[in-house]
Amino acid sequence: MTDVPRLAEGYEISTDPDRIDAGRVHRWLSTDAYWALGRAREKQDRAIAGSLNFGVYDTASGEQVGYARVVTDRATFAWLCDVYVDPAVRGKGLGTALAAAVREELRPYGVRRIMLATHDAHEVYAKVGFAALERPDQWMALSFE
Repeated sequence: MTDVPRLAEGYEISTDPDRIDAGRVHRWLSTDAYWALGRAREKQDRAIAGSLNFGVYDTASGEQVGYARVVTDRATFAWLCDVYVDPAVRGKGLGTALAAAVREELRPYGVRRIMLATHDAHEVYAKVGFAALERPDQWMALSFE
């Protein structure tokens, strides 16, 4: 898939780590994201530090309105996680544009696979080429929780 969804007017996406509002990201995820409820700030800061981070910003105010992070070796594998768009700006296609930005950022590295897990946003990711696992029986996970 090569289509890149158009980012809504008035917004930009950046991978500049200095622009990430870590406090805002922690607040969003630890209080409103089902997969990260209660996540400690120190743990979130370590996750940010060890990942490729994407921010969505309002171009007029510079305020961060969305976030995604990718755990990757930039060679063979990537895991897209912690994707969040502020409720005040949802419905503008920012989540889809963010997923597409991740795909396009990683494409030049020849990453073979980008994985993600979602409970309720399958249609967002399907728009940029994500699909259910063809062979889920081949995948396993080790969980400490």
